[in-house]
Amino acid sequence: MIRVLLADDEAMIRSALAALLRLEPDIDVVAECADGEEALARAAELEPDVCVLDVEMPGLDGVEVAERLQRLIATRCLVVTRHARPGVLRRALASGVAGFLPKSRGADEVAAVIRRLAAGGRYVDPEIAADALSDERCPLTDRELDVLRAGRGGETTRAIAKRLSLAPGTVRNHVSTILGKLSVETRQQAVRLAEERGWI
Repeated sequence: MIRVLLADDEAMIRSALAALLRLEPDIDVVAECADGEEALARAAELEPDVCVLDVEMPGLDGVEVAERLQRLIATRCLVVTRHARPGVLRRALASGVAGFLPKSRGADEVAAVIRRLAAGGRYVDPEIAADALSDERCPLTDRELDVLRAGRGGETTRAIAKRLSLAPGTVRNHVSTILGKLSVETRQQAVRLAEERGWI
């Protein structure tokens, strides 16, 4: 049996996918989680073969969960998303995700990808891969992206600095550089642009 953990903050989608996967003779859904923190804790406890993680979750998103799990346990991560942006794919692959799939795919296809990952393979949806190859590269550094992520909810410079263990002046310098690179006037505009392009 392939032991699977599902994490999605949309209860209807999570429970429907779990019910459909439980119909598969070789898949056992061992946990259903409503957010990234719960997924991280349950995965560390249960050590499933495959974790199916939604990208858009409150707190820790699916890519952040996958990145942390790679350092904790031997599990394969499949990231699913409603908005399959190329930048998100690049971020996911850089974090060690083994599979990437849009939520528009059917449960039978999800099951097939889970089997592939459990057998040691990888899978990236072909349409997303093609889009990623033609999409423009992000001009921001990893640290600049960290600053945008930490401030995407409108957090103060001081709060961002504390979260990232930086000096407030360093955060202000990063924000100034970000605004220049993206040709926008406010941090909120930078966050919106980075989200639209899938960079954060």
